[in-house]
Amino acid sequence: MDSYDFPQVTQLAIPFFVAAILIELWLVRSGRAKGSFETRDTLTSLMMGTGNVVAGLLLGVLSYWALLWLWQFRVFNLGLSVWVFLAAFLLDDLRYYVYHRIAHRVRWVWAEHVNHHSSQHYNLSTALRQSWTGLFTFMFVLQAPLVLLGFHPAVIAFTFGFNLVWQFWIHTETIGKMWGWFEFIFNTPSHHRVHHATNPRYLDANYAGTLIIWDRMFGTFVAELEEDRPRYGIVKNLGTFNPLKVAFHEWIGMFRDVFAPGLSLSDRLNYLIKPPGWSHDGSRETSESLKAAYVRRNPGEAGKPGLPAASAEAAE
Repeated sequence: MDSYDFPQVTQLAIPFFVAAILIELWLVRSGRAKGSFETRDTLTSLMMGTGNVVAGLLLGVLSYWALLWLWQFRVFNLGLSVWVFLAAFLLDDLRYYVYHRIAHRVRWVWAEHVNHHSSQHYNLSTALRQSWTGLFTFMFVLQAPLVLLGFHPAVIAFTFGFNLVWQFWIHTETIGKMWGWFEFIFNTPSHHRVHHATNPRYLDANYAGTLIIWDRMFGTFVAELEEDRPRYGIVKNLGTFNPLKVAFHEWIGMFRDVFAPGLSLSDRLNYLIKPPGWSHDGSRETSESLKAAYVRRNPGEAGKPGLPAASAEAAE
């Protein structure tokens, strides 16, 4: 079986990550740049990042082995040319968009992804607030079509490393909007601030990894507005800096709902596959209900990017 040994891009970038966080911290604390840091919040993000690395070392190999086993059933072997690496990066960036969109729309996957959104601050340390439980969602199967098409798992892993490095620097408030052409093609700090915001218009938007063109193509792009500055965190903030609670709170809450007494089998299944906030009795708020409520309060905003048109009930 083919075996390749490419550099671990994200591991090589760790000194850059640390240096960039320290520089941003100095700029913010000295008043030279916009942003906010909270010591306990930053430490939690760093501990989450450390746990993610450990989980990757202990468990990440399982998903790689699964894809490597699948390699024997490939239709083509596309090799290792420059064009293959570029194509792998492009297609895997699209795969990441699909994964990221699922992660916000299916509670099973949101359970591992929500910790990344749990900080109420937005700085470079937030980029390191990563999941410990990604393997258990089985979302690595989204890479299976690429493997079957002929991209070696090592090529996919290598190119995805550059995607992750790109996503690090966009977690900042120190950089405003960039050049128009750049903002049109690439995911930028402005676009990703929208993704991390809890403002109704910004919920479920800008899922891009490196290229924002996927959001523009599939109707999930929302621009950052100066008059509606992003508010960060999750709809119901945790109020804790305990990394164990940050990592596992949604898994616990989800399974508590699934095994609650008196529910039908379909209700139990829906607590796993419906969007975050779904409840069998409609007592909780989803992103759709939050957006609709915002439009009812602000009818002039109806139909703007990220918001629904005015409902018939509101129009009467």
